[in-house]
Amino acid sequence: MDCDEFRKFGKFAVDYLANYLDTIREKQVLSGVKPGYLEERLPKRSPQNGEHWKDIFEDMDKHIVPGLTHWHSPSFHAYMPTANSFPGIIGELMLSGIGGCTTTWDSNPASYELELKMMDWLVKMMGLPEYFLNSFDGLGGGCIQNSASESTLLALLTAKHRLSKISGQTISDKFLVAYSSKEANSSVEKAGLLASVPMRLLEPDHNGSLRGDTLLKAIEEDKAKGYVPCCVIATFGTTGTCSFDNVEELADVCKKQNLWLHIDAAYAGTSLICPEFRPLMEGIEKVDSFNFNPHKWMKVNSDCSALWFKDTTYVQQMNADGDLKNKNPDKLPNIHLWQIPNSRRFRALKLWFVLRIHGVQGLQAHVRKQVDLARYFADLVSSDERFEVCTSNLGVLTFRMKGDDCLTKELVESIQRNKKLFLTPYNHNNRLVIRFVVCSSFTEKSDIQNSWKHIQDLGNHIVKR
Repeated sequence: MDCDEFRKFGKFAVDYLANYLDTIREKQVLSGVKPGYLEERLPKRSPQNGEHWKDIFEDMDKHIVPGLTHWHSPSFHAYMPTANSFPGIIGELMLSGIGGCTTTWDSNPASYELELKMMDWLVKMMGLPEYFLNSFDGLGGGCIQNSASESTLLALLTAKHRLSKISGQTISDKFLVAYSSKEANSSVEKAGLLASVPMRLLEPDHNGSLRGDTLLKAIEEDKAKGYVPCCVIATFGTTGTCSFDNVEELADVCKKQNLWLHIDAAYAGTSLICPEFRPLMEGIEKVDSFNFNPHKWMKVNSDCSALWFKDTTYVQQMNADGDLKNKNPDKLPNIHLWQIPNSRRFRALKLWFVLRIHGVQGLQAHVRKQVDLARYFADLVSSDERFEVCTSNLGVLTFRMKGDDCLTKELVESIQRNKKLFLTPYNHNNRLVIRFVVCSSFTEKSDIQNSWKHIQDLGNHIVKR
């Protein structure tokens, strides 16, 4: 394929994607295919000779699209948003087309410096502590990671390394312990397994918030048993109910006990661009590391996860001697040493495209609109005496049918069988609830009304039985 053919290929692909997104509201959000459906549809081996790209797009329509879950459909209300925007798509296209990898500044100056700048832009637009700035005359800074899961693992490894440095001795893994909430994402427990640091999951309060007194009690219990606490992973916007751990209280305990405090704000962190939501993060100025995913709610296509450290000394020390000798000139931050991979993609480019085209005000409007849509759905639920809202935070709420859990269970199963909406069940305060998340950037008030009408119709059948 030469450049002329690539132009035709690329223009066709852009038109294809534009048409896909333009008609996504018409598509059934969940696929009806059975497991293993592609086994018989696609050849057993790759082709020996190259095929024309038009034939591949025909097979896209025949075989791939029928098996898709349409994550950007306004009928997708499961999990959390996966950011998608036209600027993000073009940014992803540009970084893929330019290609190349970045390690030190010398390997790709524009990529390296744009990432420094974009991370500083995020700090300022979100009202994060100044010590996170790469341009700040201090030890802090941040860079782009693959995911919040990777960021949590890196923070935990850093906390473990820090503990060995400040104690002056290697502490056996079997004595280490870290803490998080039972409401934390499963990736937090996985990070503990990968880092060989048992993650003790603590009971949150009735609002789903991990509190300081609960943490302190657990620390004292473990110390009495000979364990060595090293880290706390707090959550800003839990997966189940978008609840918020009490960062202020946890930070005070961590300071007194000399523990590392990391904040996982994968979804909800984007809300900090709106000043009215910043009180939710009271105590942020006391944390050691902070992460959120622009690829969840900030319209930046995956992957793009922002992680900052108050003090990068310990994460930078976790490198081989050869890496440590390969530092940047002119006191540039060594962000290539603040990650698990040795190289990085030019992900700052798509962040740059999104921030410039949407602007802070455009992104604020996006967040506020989705929060308002969630509140509107909550009002609809509350207006029907058969249903009740259980929790409501930002763009995430949970609801249920009043009465025994069997009614809500039947409603969930009906929704799943019907496949017109995608929602997920959750157990909250010993009751079965249904999570409803405003995910798609295309969602409008009419889509919320249609979703609620569908839920009501299914509920009608359940009540009649």
